[in-house]
Amino acid sequence: MTAPHVSLTGSTHSSRMPPPDPALSPVTGWTRAHWEAMADHLLDALRPYASRDLAHYRLPGRAGHSGPWSDGLEGYARSFLLAACRIAGAGGRVPPDLVERYAAGLAAGTDPDGADRWPPITDRGQPMVEAASIAIALHETRPWIWDRLDDGVRQRVAAWLGGFVGAETNDSNWRLFQVVTEEFLASVGAPHSRAEIDGGLARLEDWYRGDGWYTDGDGRKFDYYNAWALHLYPVLWARIAGSRADAALTAVHRARLSEFLGAHQYFFGADGAPVHQGRSLTYRYATAAPLWAGALADATPLPPGRTRRLASGALKHFAERGVPDERGLLSLGWYRPFLPVTQRYSGPASPYWASKAFLGLLLPADHPVWTAREEPGPVETADACLALPAPGWLLHSTAADGIVRLVNHGSDRLPPPPADAEDSPHYAKFAYSGATAPDTAADGSAAGPDNHIALLAPDGGASSRRGRIHPLGVAGRRAASWHRAVLPGSGEGEGEGHRIETTSVVHGPWEVRVHRVEGPAGAVVREGGWAVADDSGPPLRETGPGWASARRADGLTSALVALHGWGGPGSGDLPWGTVSPGRAVNACGEYSATPCLRLPSHPGGVHVLVTLVVLDADPARSCEPGQLRSRAGALVTPGGAVVIRFPDGTREDVPPGEGNGQGNG
Repeated sequence: MTAPHVSLTGSTHSSRMPPPDPALSPVTGWTRAHWEAMADHLLDALRPYASRDLAHYRLPGRAGHSGPWSDGLEGYARSFLLAACRIAGAGGRVPPDLVERYAAGLAAGTDPDGADRWPPITDRGQPMVEAASIAIALHETRPWIWDRLDDGVRQRVAAWLGGFVGAETNDSNWRLFQVVTEEFLASVGAPHSRAEIDGGLARLEDWYRGDGWYTDGDGRKFDYYNAWALHLYPVLWARIAGSRADAALTAVHRARLSEFLGAHQYFFGADGAPVHQGRSLTYRYATAAPLWAGALADATPLPPGRTRRLASGALKHFAERGVPDERGLLSLGWYRPFLPVTQRYSGPASPYWASKAFLGLLLPADHPVWTAREEPGPVETADACLALPAPGWLLHSTAADGIVRLVNHGSDRLPPPPADAEDSPHYAKFAYSGATAPDTAADGSAAGPDNHIALLAPDGGASSRRGRIHPLGVAGRRAASWHRAVLPGSGEGEGEGHRIETTSVVHGPWEVRVHRVEGPAGAVVREGGWAVADDSGPPLRETGPGWASARRADGLTSALVALHGWGGPGSGDLPWGTVSPGRAVNACGEYSATPCLRLPSHPGGVHVLVTLVVLDADPARSCEPGQLRSRAGALVTPGGAVVIRFPDGTREDVPPGEGNGQGNG
């Protein structure tokens, strides 16, 4: 379940799309022909925005922090990657204009005296990112573009790409941009640094955390960059390097990718929606890129029909919800334009990193990923719970409604201390899903109370942040962490404040959070559940003693139910739940609503709060909070352990003050 469904037949590109093929693709109906048609539509829609000499694509929208000159290069480079997949995938059998457009852009962009020249590659500059896309595209289209360029143009292209040699890159996935670019230079006999290539690959080893997971640089930076960058570029590098690639190293990369894909397949809901977590979400269906990379490198545990089903499901999900827009463009947003899912570096052509999703076209039309019958994704066939200790995550999904929920006790995207513990709504929340998005202020700050517990300022306004997450462990159906909550207006500084330790236990559509909240006597504590959003109107809001819920028109329901510590021994002593409304702050819809609970007065010391958190869209499963409260429960033993009873009677014990039982770390 996601934002209101929009039929693809009503979109501006419906006439281009071939009819569905239910025999080959019984789940999505989509085939290779649909991918080719979508690629053609995206590329054709860019024509009006090309510069005179075709080296820049100047798209409408907010400029990135590197400025319009760099943004124009970005439009060329990222769409060239899409064009390369289309050209190479068709064996060059595409309209000649497509090849000519990008060949002409190469000639104009690398002319140092030309009006359409590209900005040079300099230390830590945005052109480094775009150079990698150009290098990959040149390699994949070598027989149709590079080999047919004039010698002078080839020399100029190599010289421009050669700006990478000796340059300083950001110490993150950017190291791999240098690797692939300089490997391409090596493949064409141009100057390059083998030490820089090897150094970038070696740096990747420093960030490996096991089980197929890399952090994007030092710290706990886990998000989709693990998928569309840190696993993807080693595969593309090996394709460029060919026999020059170290066989042992590529085998390691392939094994890690295969292990990662075993988990990544669970990140897509039954409707194709990827879990909405992390930065650069405007790349949208680039989340499918590692699925194709696994097939390209013969490094996937997934059956070919499942690979196509997951990738096609993601592409179709957005196509049915207005992506691309009526102009055929990818906007800065999720479904509609929504700048809070972007970053300062995001320019109007930034979303075209979504081109990575089309890497499957590099596989021949008779490859099993295109010819095998579609198989359902794992989320569609059974309820699942997946512990991911490396990033500190739990994934739990329910087949009845196809929703995937991510419980976050490990990724905050913060550099190691003493860096400040900033808060990001796409990292600091306790949970994310494919059916929801966090409420996010226009400046990208963590504005909403959703999936957060906070100490409130005396006036009830400003709230404490989660900031740096200190993982305590993930195992089975449990994950735990602690963070330092600084009470606004208290004068407390970074590293001070009050420890809040939280253990999440999941079962079906339910999560029970056990909070051990340290706080001063009299402080107000607030917890929020899931924010649900809709374009058709405000979600239905209901409240009662110790509970609150918000329900979307299609039935998607968020509920929050007090189980322990929120009031006195009788339900009449429980504070009334509330629902926090939002407008134009959610990527999934114009109107949003978040159920909340408040503890009016913290007793001082460490206080245990237990909450049932629900996100459900199964009409056969009751989400009525009163019923949930009567069937669920929590008992805190004299020793401090918490005994949880889920609404279906399932029980779980949480040890006292030990997270998930693995110690305080």
